[in-house]
Amino acid sequence: MNQSNTNGNEYFVIKAKDNGVHVIGLTRGQDTRFHHTEKLDKGEVMIAQFTEHTSAVKVRGKALIITKYGTVDTEE
Repeated sequence: MNQSNTNGNEYFVIKAKDNGVHVIGLTRGQDTRFHHTEKLDKGEVMIAQFTEHTSAVKVRGKALIITKYGTVDTEE
């Protein structure tokens, strides 16, 4: 599977292991701010990507985060 689009923005997957996992997108630029929030319930999967507006993502709760660099389990 190609893990980046034609613009070079990488995709990543977040799979909720519990209800109420928060996924928070943070902006690029001099002032980093929250610009998008999603709430996932157990078993839900979100496929997202970094963009010209999103430079970081914060995940709060029990989840698996899968990137081309590997998998992170928030419980570890």
